[in-house]
Amino acid sequence: MGKSKETGRTISQELFYVNGKPTVSQAFPLALQHVVAMIVGCVTPAIIVAGVAGLSPADSIILIQAALVMSALTTFLQLFPILKGAPVSIGSGLPVIMGISFAYVPTMQAIAEEHHVAAILGAQIIGGAVAVLVGVFIKQIRRFFPPLIAGTVVFAIGLSLYPTAINYMAGGVGSADYGSWQNWLVSIIVLIIVTALNHYGKGIWKLSSILIGIMIGYVVSLFFGMVDFSPIASASMFQLPRPLHFGLAFEPSSCVAIAVLFAISAIQAIGDFSATTTGGLDRMPTDEELNGGIVAYGISNIICAFFGGLPTATYSQNVGIVSSTKVVAKRVFAIAAGILLAAGLIPKFSSILTTIPYCVLGGATVSVFASIAMTGVKLITVSPMNYRNTTIVGLAIALGMGITQSNQALAAFPAWVTTILGKSPVVLATMIAIVLNLVLPKDMHLPEEEGSH
Repeated sequence: MGKSKETGRTISQELFYVNGKPTVSQAFPLALQHVVAMIVGCVTPAIIVAGVAGLSPADSIILIQAALVMSALTTFLQLFPILKGAPVSIGSGLPVIMGISFAYVPTMQAIAEEHHVAAILGAQIIGGAVAVLVGVFIKQIRRFFPPLIAGTVVFAIGLSLYPTAINYMAGGVGSADYGSWQNWLVSIIVLIIVTALNHYGKGIWKLSSILIGIMIGYVVSLFFGMVDFSPIASASMFQLPRPLHFGLAFEPSSCVAIAVLFAISAIQAIGDFSATTTGGLDRMPTDEELNGGIVAYGISNIICAFFGGLPTATYSQNVGIVSSTKVVAKRVFAIAAGILLAAGLIPKFSSILTTIPYCVLGGATVSVFASIAMTGVKLITVSPMNYRNTTIVGLAIALGMGITQSNQALAAFPAWVTTILGKSPVVLATMIAIVLNLVLPKDMHLPEEEGSH
Protein backbone atom coordinates (compact mmCIF):
# COMPACT_ATOMS: atom_id res chain seq x y z
CA MET A 1 0.00 0.00 0.00
CA GLY A 2 1.41 3.41 -0.99
CA LYS A 3 2.02 6.29 1.39
CA SER A 4 0.80 9.88 1.32
CA LYS A 5 3.74 12.20 0.52
CA GLU A 6 2.37 14.88 2.87
CA THR A 7 1.75 12.77 5.96
CA GLY A 8 3.58 9.50 5.54
CA ARG A 9 0.33 7.65 6.20
CA THR A 10 -0.68 4.78 3.97
CA ILE A 11 -3.52 5.55 1.54
CA SER A 12 -5.88 3.29 3.47
CA GLN A 13 -5.13 5.21 6.67
CA GLU A 14 -6.22 8.43 4.93
CA LEU A 15 -9.82 7.20 5.28
CA PHE A 16 -9.61 7.54 9.05
CA TYR A 17 -8.60 11.22 9.19
CA VAL A 18 -11.07 14.06 8.70
CA ASN A 19 -8.79 15.82 6.23
CA GLY A 20 -7.41 12.60 4.81
CA LYS A 21 -6.97 12.21 1.05
CA PRO A 22 -7.92 8.64 0.08
CA THR A 23 -7.94 7.70 -3.60
CA VAL A 24 -11.20 7.96 -5.50
CA SER A 25 -11.19 4.19 -5.99
CA GLN A 26 -11.17 3.75 -2.21
CA ALA A 27 -13.52 6.60 -1.38
CA PHE A 28 -16.21 5.99 -4.01
CA PRO A 29 -17.57 2.64 -2.73
CA LEU A 30 -17.73 4.04 0.80
CA ALA A 31 -19.49 7.16 -0.48
CA LEU A 32 -21.98 5.03 -2.39
CA GLN A 33 -22.66 3.10 0.80
CA HIS A 34 -23.69 6.35 2.50
CA VAL A 35 -25.97 7.26 -0.42
CA VAL A 36 -27.60 3.83 -0.42
CA ALA A 37 -28.24 4.07 3.32
CA MET A 38 -30.10 7.39 3.11
CA ILE A 39 -31.50 8.04 -0.37
CA VAL A 40 -34.84 6.28 0.18
CA GLY A 41 -35.37 8.12 3.46
CA CYS A 42 -34.37 11.37 1.76
CA VAL A 43 -36.99 11.23 -1.00
CA THR A 44 -39.85 9.51 0.86
CA PRO A 45 -40.98 12.64 2.80
CA ALA A 46 -41.21 14.49 -0.52
CA ILE A 47 -43.26 11.64 -2.01
CA ILE A 48 -45.58 11.65 1.02
CA VAL A 49 -46.09 15.43 0.95
CA ALA A 50 -46.64 15.39 -2.82
CA GLY A 51 -49.36 12.77 -2.37
CA VAL A 52 -51.14 14.64 0.42
CA ALA A 53 -50.94 17.95 -1.46
CA GLY A 54 -52.30 16.33 -4.63
CA LEU A 55 -49.37 17.48 -6.78
CA SER A 56 -49.24 16.55 -10.45
CA PRO A 57 -46.60 13.99 -11.55
CA ALA A 58 -44.47 16.82 -12.95
CA ASP A 59 -44.60 18.82 -9.70
CA SER A 60 -43.95 15.67 -7.67
CA ILE A 61 -40.75 15.14 -9.67
CA ILE A 62 -39.70 18.74 -8.99
CA LEU A 63 -40.26 18.27 -5.24
CA ILE A 64 -38.19 15.06 -5.21
CA GLN A 65 -35.49 16.70 -7.35
CA ALA A 66 -35.27 19.59 -4.88
CA ALA A 67 -34.98 17.10 -2.00
CA LEU A 68 -31.90 15.49 -3.55
CA VAL A 69 -30.21 18.69 -4.72
CA MET A 70 -30.75 20.57 -1.47
CA SER A 71 -29.61 17.60 0.62
CA ALA A 72 -26.38 17.56 -1.39
CA LEU A 73 -25.77 21.30 -1.03
CA THR A 74 -26.49 21.35 2.71
CA THR A 75 -24.11 18.41 3.16
CA PHE A 76 -21.38 20.38 1.35
CA LEU A 77 -22.03 23.35 3.66
CA GLN A 78 -21.61 21.17 6.74
CA LEU A 79 -18.41 19.58 5.40
CA PHE A 80 -16.73 22.81 4.33
CA PRO A 81 -17.68 25.65 6.73
CA ILE A 82 -17.90 29.28 5.73
CA LEU A 83 -16.36 31.99 7.98
CA LYS A 84 -14.44 29.37 9.96
CA GLY A 85 -12.70 31.02 12.91
CA ALA A 86 -15.27 33.84 13.09
CA PRO A 87 -17.36 34.29 16.28
CA VAL A 88 -20.07 32.21 14.58
CA SER A 89 -19.06 30.04 11.63
CA ILE A 90 -21.50 28.44 9.18
CA GLY A 91 -20.95 24.68 9.06
CA SER A 92 -19.64 22.09 11.49
CA GLY A 93 -16.71 20.75 9.43
CA LEU A 94 -17.72 17.25 10.58
CA PRO A 95 -18.31 14.14 8.43
CA VAL A 96 -22.11 14.14 8.30
CA ILE A 97 -24.77 13.59 5.65
CA MET A 98 -27.82 15.85 5.49
CA GLY A 99 -31.18 14.75 4.11
CA ILE A 100 -34.91 15.51 4.21
CA SER A 101 -36.15 14.77 7.72
CA PHE A 102 -39.04 12.47 8.70
CA ALA A 103 -39.44 14.52 11.90
CA TYR A 104 -41.48 17.13 10.04
CA VAL A 105 -43.67 14.71 8.06
CA PRO A 106 -46.75 14.62 10.36
CA THR A 107 -46.89 18.41 10.58
CA MET A 108 -46.12 18.85 6.87
CA GLN A 109 -48.94 16.46 6.02
CA ALA A 110 -51.38 18.55 8.03
CA ILE A 111 -50.18 21.80 6.46
CA ALA A 112 -50.14 20.40 2.91
CA GLU A 113 -53.68 19.12 3.31
CA GLU A 114 -54.93 22.43 4.67
CA HIS A 115 -52.78 25.09 2.96
CA HIS A 116 -50.62 23.41 0.24
CA VAL A 117 -46.82 23.18 -0.15
CA ALA A 118 -46.24 26.95 -0.23
CA ALA A 119 -47.27 27.19 3.44
CA ILE A 120 -44.70 24.52 4.38
CA LEU A 121 -41.92 26.39 2.61
CA GLY A 122 -42.91 29.74 4.10
CA ALA A 123 -43.00 28.25 7.60
CA GLN A 124 -39.62 26.64 6.89
CA ILE A 125 -38.04 30.08 6.48
CA ILE A 126 -39.30 31.07 9.93
CA GLY A 127 -38.14 27.72 11.31
CA GLY A 128 -34.70 28.19 9.79
CA ALA A 129 -34.40 31.57 11.50
CA VAL A 130 -35.35 29.94 14.81
CA ALA A 131 -32.66 27.28 14.27
CA VAL A 132 -30.05 29.99 13.68
CA LEU A 133 -30.98 31.59 17.01
CA VAL A 134 -30.76 28.20 18.72
CA GLY A 135 -27.28 27.74 17.24
CA VAL A 136 -26.12 31.14 18.47
CA PHE A 137 -27.54 30.62 21.98
CA ILE A 138 -27.17 26.85 22.18
CA LYS A 139 -25.61 26.84 25.66
CA GLN A 140 -28.53 28.76 27.17
CA ILE A 141 -31.28 26.82 25.37
CA ARG A 142 -29.88 23.31 25.72
CA ARG A 143 -31.07 22.89 29.31
CA PHE A 144 -34.73 22.91 28.18
CA PHE A 145 -34.16 19.73 26.13
CA PRO A 146 -32.59 17.03 28.31
CA PRO A 147 -32.67 13.42 26.99
CA LEU A 148 -36.06 12.85 28.66
CA ILE A 149 -37.70 15.64 26.64
CA ALA A 150 -35.83 14.88 23.41
CA GLY A 151 -36.78 11.22 23.75
CA THR A 152 -40.45 12.07 24.31
CA VAL A 153 -40.42 14.18 21.14
CA VAL A 154 -38.75 11.47 19.06
CA PHE A 155 -41.17 8.86 20.47
CA ALA A 156 -44.12 11.06 19.48
CA ILE A 157 -42.69 11.48 15.98
CA GLY A 158 -42.40 7.71 15.52
CA LEU A 159 -45.91 7.02 16.83
CA SER A 160 -47.45 9.76 14.68
CA LEU A 161 -45.90 8.26 11.53
CA TYR A 162 -47.46 4.81 12.00
CA PRO A 163 -50.82 5.68 10.38
CA THR A 164 -48.96 6.95 7.30
CA ALA A 165 -47.06 3.67 6.97
CA ILE A 166 -50.19 1.54 7.47
CA ASN A 167 -52.22 3.57 4.97
CA TYR A 168 -49.39 3.22 2.47
CA MET A 169 -49.20 -0.54 3.06
CA ALA A 170 -52.91 -0.67 2.21
CA GLY A 171 -52.29 1.20 -1.05
CA GLY A 172 -52.68 4.87 -0.12
CA VAL A 173 -55.85 6.59 1.07
CA GLY A 174 -58.11 7.42 -1.86
CA SER A 175 -56.71 4.82 -4.24
CA ALA A 176 -59.20 2.57 -6.03
CA ASP A 177 -57.59 -0.59 -4.64
CA TYR A 178 -57.09 0.66 -1.07
CA GLY A 179 -56.94 -2.29 1.32
CA SER A 180 -56.71 -4.93 -1.42
CA TRP A 181 -54.94 -8.22 -0.74
CA GLN A 182 -52.42 -7.42 -3.49
CA ASN A 183 -51.32 -4.26 -1.70
CA TRP A 184 -50.97 -6.06 1.61
CA LEU A 185 -49.10 -8.98 0.02
CA VAL A 186 -46.53 -6.72 -1.63
CA SER A 187 -46.06 -4.56 1.48
CA ILE A 188 -45.61 -7.60 3.75
CA ILE A 189 -43.06 -9.13 1.35
CA VAL A 190 -41.08 -5.87 1.49
CA LEU A 191 -41.35 -5.73 5.29
CA ILE A 192 -40.15 -9.35 5.67
CA ILE A 193 -37.15 -8.72 3.39
CA VAL A 194 -36.15 -5.51 5.20
CA THR A 195 -36.52 -7.13 8.63
CA ALA A 196 -34.62 -10.29 7.60
CA LEU A 197 -31.70 -8.31 6.12
CA ASN A 198 -31.53 -6.04 9.18
CA HIS A 199 -31.19 -9.03 11.50
CA TYR A 200 -29.34 -11.60 9.37
CA GLY A 201 -27.57 -9.54 6.73
CA LYS A 202 -24.01 -8.26 7.01
CA GLY A 203 -22.09 -5.38 5.49
CA ILE A 204 -23.70 -3.80 2.44
CA TRP A 205 -26.66 -6.23 2.62
CA LYS A 206 -27.64 -4.88 6.03
CA LEU A 207 -26.92 -1.24 5.17
CA SER A 208 -28.95 -1.55 1.96
CA SER A 209 -31.86 -3.49 3.49
CA ILE A 210 -34.48 -0.82 2.73
CA LEU A 211 -33.24 -0.26 -0.82
CA ILE A 212 -33.16 -4.01 -1.52
CA GLY A 213 -36.64 -4.45 -0.04
CA ILE A 214 -38.01 -1.67 -2.24
CA MET A 215 -36.34 -3.07 -5.36
CA ILE A 216 -37.79 -6.55 -4.81
CA GLY A 217 -41.20 -5.10 -3.89
CA TYR A 218 -41.09 -2.99 -7.06
CA VAL A 219 -40.48 -6.09 -9.19
CA VAL A 220 -43.33 -7.97 -7.48
CA SER A 221 -45.68 -5.01 -7.97
CA LEU A 222 -44.88 -5.03 -11.69
CA PHE A 223 -46.53 -8.46 -11.97
CA PHE A 224 -49.69 -7.01 -10.40
CA GLY A 225 -49.73 -4.10 -12.86
CA MET A 226 -49.30 -1.52 -10.10
CA VAL A 227 -46.56 0.56 -11.76
CA ASP A 228 -47.34 3.54 -14.00
CA PHE A 229 -44.36 4.49 -16.18
CA SER A 230 -45.92 7.58 -17.75
CA PRO A 231 -44.06 10.10 -15.48
CA ILE A 232 -40.70 8.75 -16.75
CA ALA A 233 -41.55 9.36 -20.39
CA SER A 234 -42.45 13.01 -19.76
CA ALA A 235 -39.43 13.80 -17.55
CA SER A 236 -36.40 15.58 -19.03
CA MET A 237 -32.81 14.31 -18.86
CA PHE A 238 -31.39 17.40 -17.12
CA GLN A 239 -33.05 20.18 -15.18
CA LEU A 240 -31.91 22.76 -12.65
CA PRO A 241 -34.04 23.36 -9.55
CA ARG A 242 -36.76 25.95 -10.07
CA PRO A 243 -36.69 28.81 -7.56
CA LEU A 244 -40.08 29.63 -6.01
CA HIS A 245 -41.83 27.06 -8.22
CA PHE A 246 -44.28 26.29 -5.40
CA GLY A 247 -44.30 29.84 -4.03
CA LEU A 248 -44.12 30.91 -0.40
CA ALA A 249 -46.99 31.46 2.02
CA PHE A 250 -46.60 32.62 5.61
CA GLU A 251 -49.63 31.12 7.36
CA PRO A 252 -49.22 32.00 11.09
CA SER A 253 -50.29 28.71 12.68
CA SER A 254 -48.16 26.71 10.25
CA CYS A 255 -45.17 28.93 11.02
CA VAL A 256 -45.56 28.34 14.77
CA ALA A 257 -45.88 24.57 14.35
CA ILE A 258 -42.83 24.26 12.09
CA ALA A 259 -40.78 26.70 14.20
CA VAL A 260 -41.27 24.54 17.30
CA LEU A 261 -40.07 21.49 15.38
CA PHE A 262 -37.02 23.36 14.08
CA ALA A 263 -36.05 24.32 17.64
CA ILE A 264 -36.35 20.68 18.69
CA SER A 265 -34.46 19.35 15.66
CA ALA A 266 -31.67 21.87 16.20
CA ILE A 267 -31.21 20.51 19.72
CA GLN A 268 -31.41 16.92 18.46
CA ALA A 269 -28.64 17.72 15.97
CA ILE A 270 -26.32 17.98 18.97
CA GLY A 271 -26.90 14.27 19.51
CA ASP A 272 -25.99 13.40 15.92
CA PHE A 273 -22.90 15.63 15.93
CA SER A 274 -21.83 14.14 19.26
CA ALA A 275 -22.44 10.58 18.02
CA THR A 276 -20.35 11.34 14.92
CA THR A 277 -17.36 12.66 16.85
CA THR A 278 -17.47 10.09 19.64
CA GLY A 279 -18.01 7.19 17.22
CA GLY A 280 -15.54 8.27 14.54
CA LEU A 281 -13.08 10.63 16.26
CA ASP A 282 -13.15 9.45 19.91
CA ARG A 283 -13.99 12.91 21.24
CA MET A 284 -16.92 15.23 21.90
CA PRO A 285 -17.69 18.02 19.40
CA THR A 286 -16.26 21.45 20.15
CA ASP A 287 -18.49 24.47 20.84
CA GLU A 288 -17.43 25.91 17.48
CA GLU A 289 -18.50 22.74 15.67
CA LEU A 290 -21.88 22.66 17.42
CA ASN A 291 -22.59 26.35 16.91
CA GLY A 292 -21.49 26.28 13.28
CA GLY A 293 -23.39 23.08 12.54
CA ILE A 294 -26.69 24.31 13.93
CA VAL A 295 -26.37 27.80 12.39
CA ALA A 296 -25.67 26.15 9.02
CA TYR A 297 -28.69 23.90 9.57
CA GLY A 298 -30.89 27.00 9.95
CA ILE A 299 -29.41 29.01 7.08
CA SER A 300 -29.42 26.08 4.66
CA ASN A 301 -33.10 25.40 5.37
CA ILE A 302 -33.97 29.02 4.63
CA ILE A 303 -32.20 28.67 1.27
CA CYS A 304 -33.85 25.27 0.67
CA ALA A 305 -37.31 26.82 1.04
CA PHE A 306 -36.72 29.12 -1.94
CA PHE A 307 -35.89 26.11 -4.13
CA GLY A 308 -38.65 23.79 -2.97
CA GLY A 309 -36.43 21.71 -0.70
CA LEU A 310 -38.28 20.42 2.38
CA PRO A 311 -36.67 20.62 5.87
CA THR A 312 -33.36 18.78 6.22
CA ALA A 313 -31.56 17.28 9.20
CA THR A 314 -28.50 15.18 9.98
CA TYR A 315 -29.10 11.52 9.05
CA SER A 316 -28.68 9.12 11.96
CA GLN A 317 -28.17 6.07 9.75
CA ASN A 318 -25.09 7.72 8.29
CA VAL A 319 -23.88 8.55 11.78
CA GLY A 320 -24.22 4.83 12.50
CA ILE A 321 -22.05 4.00 9.49
CA VAL A 322 -19.36 6.39 10.74
CA SER A 323 -19.42 4.75 14.17
CA SER A 324 -19.15 1.24 12.73
CA THR A 325 -16.52 1.89 10.01
CA LYS A 326 -14.55 4.76 11.64
CA VAL A 327 -14.22 6.28 8.15
CA VAL A 328 -14.28 10.07 8.63
CA ALA A 329 -12.43 11.46 5.60
CA LYS A 330 -14.47 14.39 4.31
CA ARG A 331 -13.56 13.41 0.75
CA VAL A 332 -15.79 10.32 1.13
CA PHE A 333 -18.74 12.46 2.24
CA ALA A 334 -18.11 15.05 -0.48
CA ILE A 335 -18.30 12.29 -3.13
CA ALA A 336 -21.56 11.07 -1.54
CA ALA A 337 -22.97 14.60 -1.76
CA GLY A 338 -21.82 14.77 -5.39
CA ILE A 339 -23.75 11.57 -6.18
CA LEU A 340 -26.89 13.05 -4.58
CA LEU A 341 -26.45 16.26 -6.56
CA ALA A 342 -26.08 14.40 -9.84
CA ALA A 343 -29.18 12.30 -9.09
CA GLY A 344 -31.15 15.46 -8.32
CA LEU A 345 -30.19 17.17 -11.56
CA ILE A 346 -31.50 14.26 -13.63
CA PRO A 347 -35.34 14.35 -13.54
CA LYS A 348 -35.46 10.94 -15.22
CA PHE A 349 -34.02 9.50 -12.01
CA SER A 350 -36.45 11.46 -9.83
CA SER A 351 -39.36 10.33 -11.99
CA ILE A 352 -38.48 6.66 -11.46
CA LEU A 353 -38.90 7.23 -7.72
CA THR A 354 -42.44 8.57 -8.26
CA THR A 355 -43.48 5.29 -9.88
CA ILE A 356 -42.84 3.28 -6.68
CA PRO A 357 -46.27 2.03 -5.51
CA TYR A 358 -47.46 3.21 -2.10
CA CYS A 359 -47.67 -0.37 -0.79
CA VAL A 360 -43.93 -0.81 -1.48
CA LEU A 361 -43.07 2.40 0.36
CA GLY A 362 -45.32 1.42 3.26
CA GLY A 363 -43.66 -1.97 3.69
CA ALA A 364 -40.22 -0.32 3.69
CA THR A 365 -40.96 2.68 5.90
CA VAL A 366 -42.95 1.02 8.69
CA SER A 367 -39.70 -0.44 10.05
CA VAL A 368 -38.02 2.98 9.78
CA PHE A 369 -40.85 4.59 11.73
CA ALA A 370 -40.67 1.82 14.33
CA SER A 371 -36.96 2.48 14.66
CA ILE A 372 -37.62 6.19 15.21
CA ALA A 373 -40.10 5.43 17.99
CA MET A 374 -37.72 3.03 19.72
CA THR A 375 -34.89 5.54 19.46
CA GLY A 376 -37.14 7.84 21.45
CA VAL A 377 -37.70 5.11 24.05
CA LYS A 378 -33.93 4.63 24.38
CA LEU A 379 -33.45 8.36 24.97
CA ILE A 380 -36.27 8.42 27.52
CA THR A 381 -34.84 5.54 29.53
CA VAL A 382 -31.47 7.30 29.89
CA SER A 383 -33.26 9.10 32.73
CA PRO A 384 -34.57 7.13 35.75
CA MET A 385 -38.17 6.04 35.21
CA ASN A 386 -39.46 7.44 38.50
CA TYR A 387 -42.96 8.82 39.11
CA ARG A 388 -42.01 12.33 37.95
CA ASN A 389 -40.46 11.27 34.66
CA THR A 390 -43.16 8.74 33.79
CA THR A 391 -45.74 11.46 34.45
CA ILE A 392 -44.00 13.80 32.01
CA VAL A 393 -43.69 11.21 29.25
CA GLY A 394 -47.09 9.62 29.85
CA LEU A 395 -49.09 12.85 29.89
CA ALA A 396 -47.22 14.38 26.95
CA ILE A 397 -47.80 11.31 24.76
CA ALA A 398 -51.37 10.74 25.99
CA LEU A 399 -52.50 14.32 25.31
CA GLY A 400 -50.42 14.73 22.14
CA MET A 401 -51.65 11.51 20.52
CA GLY A 402 -55.16 11.58 22.00
CA ILE A 403 -56.15 15.12 21.02
CA THR A 404 -54.76 14.86 17.49
CA GLN A 405 -56.44 11.50 16.84
CA SER A 406 -59.82 12.95 17.72
CA ASN A 407 -60.89 15.12 14.79
CA GLN A 408 -63.45 17.08 16.82
CA ALA A 409 -61.58 17.51 20.12
CA LEU A 410 -60.69 21.15 19.34
CA ALA A 411 -63.67 21.92 17.10
CA ALA A 412 -64.84 24.82 19.32
CA PHE A 413 -61.45 26.55 19.16
CA PRO A 414 -60.22 28.93 16.42
CA ALA A 415 -58.76 27.29 13.30
CA TRP A 416 -55.21 28.38 14.17
CA VAL A 417 -55.36 26.47 17.46
CA THR A 418 -56.34 23.30 15.59
CA THR A 419 -53.50 23.75 13.09
CA ILE A 420 -50.85 24.21 15.80
CA LEU A 421 -52.08 21.74 18.41
CA GLY A 422 -54.64 19.50 16.75
CA LYS A 423 -52.99 18.28 13.57
CA SER A 424 -49.64 16.82 14.66
CA PRO A 425 -49.08 15.21 18.07
CA VAL A 426 -45.41 16.21 18.00
CA VAL A 427 -45.89 19.92 18.70
CA LEU A 428 -48.42 19.41 21.51
CA ALA A 429 -46.42 16.59 23.12
CA THR A 430 -43.29 18.75 23.02
CA MET A 431 -44.94 21.74 24.66
CA ILE A 432 -46.52 19.62 27.40
CA ALA A 433 -43.25 17.77 28.10
CA ILE A 434 -41.24 21.01 28.38
CA VAL A 435 -43.77 22.68 30.70
CA LEU A 436 -44.09 19.62 32.97
CA ASN A 437 -40.32 19.26 33.14
CA LEU A 438 -40.06 22.86 34.33
CA VAL A 439 -42.90 22.86 36.87
CA LEU A 440 -42.85 19.39 38.46
CA PRO A 441 -40.59 19.08 41.52
CA LYS A 442 -37.37 17.21 40.87
CA ASP A 443 -37.71 15.04 44.01
CA MET A 444 -41.24 13.79 43.25
CA HIS A 445 -41.79 10.17 44.38
CA LEU A 446 -44.57 7.62 44.39
CA PRO A 447 -46.49 7.48 47.68
CA GLU A 448 -45.15 3.96 48.35
CA GLU A 449 -41.63 5.20 47.60
CA GLU A 450 -42.03 7.91 50.25
CA GLY A 451 -43.43 5.44 52.76
CA SER A 452 -40.42 3.15 52.34
CA HIS A 453 -37.89 5.86 53.20
